[in-house]
Amino acid sequence: MKIIQSLSGYCFLLVFGSLIGASCSTDHSNQHMRAIVKRQDGIEIVFNIEEQRSDSSRIWFIRNGEERMEISDIEQKNDSLILHLPFFEAELRLKSTSSGYSGQWIKATSKGWQTMPIDIVHGNDRYLLQRNQSDLTIAGGWRVEFTKPDGRVTTAKAEFQSKGDTLFGTFLTPTGDYRFLEGSFDGDSLVMSAFDGTHAFFFAARLTKEGQLINGVFASGPTHIEQWTARRDEEMKIDESTAAMKLRGSESRLNFAFPDLEGRPVSISDDRFKDKVVIIQIMGSWCPNCMDETQFLSSFHKEYAAKGVEVIGLAYEYTTDSIRARKNLNRFRKKFDVNYSMLITGVTSADSLKTEKTLPQLTPIKAFPSMIILGRDGTVRKTHAGYSGPATGKHHEAFKEEFRELIEALLNERVE
Repeated sequence: MKIIQSLSGYCFLLVFGSLIGASCSTDHSNQHMRAIVKRQDGIEIVFNIEEQRSDSSRIWFIRNGEERMEISDIEQKNDSLILHLPFFEAELRLKSTSSGYSGQWIKATSKGWQTMPIDIVHGNDRYLLQRNQSDLTIAGGWRVEFTKPDGRVTTAKAEFQSKGDTLFGTFLTPTGDYRFLEGSFDGDSLVMSAFDGTHAFFFAARLTKEGQLINGVFASGPTHIEQWTARRDEEMKIDESTAAMKLRGSESRLNFAFPDLEGRPVSISDDRFKDKVVIIQIMGSWCPNCMDETQFLSSFHKEYAAKGVEVIGLAYEYTTDSIRARKNLNRFRKKFDVNYSMLITGVTSADSLKTEKTLPQLTPIKAFPSMIILGRDGTVRKTHAGYSGPATGKHHEAFKEEFRELIEALLNERVE
């Protein structure tokens, strides 16, 4: 066992589970493992892995709450494993140890490559706290204030659900949600985490008798850290309009043309989009919320294409290398069975002039994903920032219902 003192002054207990030897044996068809991404400040970002093995194959599933992320592209070289993560430019490079594996998590970022140490041991625990007894409950909605290192304060809404000793939930912001978080709550303290291949998140806080969450710590990646507090607020709504793009001046239409993944030019003025409702998705293959939105839009397009709906994905990648961008986007397209056009803008997500270079009719892009919806007359009818994905529960269902109602209304409009 190991005790970690958090940056906000409270302790929690991490239980590593029983260690049962290296996982290279074929005697067990299923293994449960506990992965620990290690930061230099001592915070450990934990997630769970299930390994399914046979004599001819090996598949890993990363678990975060209800989500199971499958990893089947696994190379074994002597005592080493290389796991290519399915959606992002990321991999785990591991070596066998007496207790499991140890190695590196390597991922692309907008500024280059990032590496963090990771250990994987046997066991099915995530975080176990000290079992403090309390009548306090955590389930429900919370108004959250995050304080960034420079002192800026941002707001979010947290949604938590308890199932026995396990805590599930997420944080909603105007630019998207933190996807599936999982952890523990013992009546006094909470700790939660998530790992999706491109993000590693850690949240901890203490619940007071007055029902306030205090001493909150949010850690992301190798160094980023914020403080947070929260109070109950079931009625709080996230205003995504603060992050949404808007038309400039008297503009009402878009004008763009980019190559698709086969190198063919596609323009918004092409005949195929005439008299159609067109959904333009601002996205990148590196973006987890874009992954959730793409899964939804892919299904929606298959249902509504025959009714007169088109979808165009405009990709802003980490690189201007078209070969590398095409490879990443093709993998993304295949995973979500996308049959709408995905176009490579050739401009990176980190470019401060990305909007001016690609969609000059709009104010700057603030969120990935973002959405622009055109009516059948070709004019911009709505812009939307972020995406409330499946981890947000009722918020996700509400978005889908409102989106469907909007598209149906636009389809019913007459074109003069």
